[in-house]
Amino acid sequence: MVWVVPASAYRPFDGTDAAVADKGKMEIEMQPAGILKDASGTTLIAPATRFNYGLTETWEAVLEGQIQSPLSPSGPSTLTAAGAFLKGVLREGSLQNKSGISVATEFGVLLPDSRGDSQLGASVAGIVSQRWDWGAIHLNGQIALTREHRADVFLGTIVEGPAKWKVRPVAEVFYEREFGNSETISGLVGLIWQVREDLAFDVGLRHAVTNGRALNEVRAGLSFSFPVSRLGTARR
Repeated sequence: MVWVVPASAYRPFDGTDAAVADKGKMEIEMQPAGILKDASGTTLIAPATRFNYGLTETWEAVLEGQIQSPLSPSGPSTLTAAGAFLKGVLREGSLQNKSGISVATEFGVLLPDSRGDSQLGASVAGIVSQRWDWGAIHLNGQIALTREHRADVFLGTIVEGPAKWKVRPVAEVFYEREFGNSETISGLVGLIWQVREDLAFDVGLRHAVTNGRALNEVRAGLSFSFPVSRLGTARR
């Protein structure tokens, strides 16, 4: 019940924005450690990582996953929430320093967990973003076939403070229904500290209710990017 099927992993959210990594750049979104607590106990999420590589000016390739380790009660670690996707900007807008809304899509395969009986799944998402001087709003909608081969719907909204602020407040609400299994309503509040254009730190507190049971989560991480050409230069 704990693990949602997010449209993406724009830190520290479950949803994402209608933007992609610059062409030739690797963008890494990482949560070194996070804590999730629900009725079943406490779980360490360490690490959770997403790699975004800019293929063109408007498309990126994505690979993501996280390690889930039950702490109380203790149990074996599992690679979960893994997937491989393509994300593309269908309409360039305010997130690309142009006028109007930005529109993007993301689609791909959900990879099986390293333990248990999960299988391959698939998802497709639509994202609409608009940025103003006072902040930005990102709307997410996704349909998926989960790793347990159930239909899933995800609807979410992200609100951010002004991009010019060094530290900006953020919030997210979403509704998700995995048909025949679970229904989740979730809210998150947090902060993003934009150290420079290619480095940001984030923290978020999330509270959700799944099938009438409460869930609380602490998220903290960072996002950074660099040209892939640097890797070849470093090897030489």
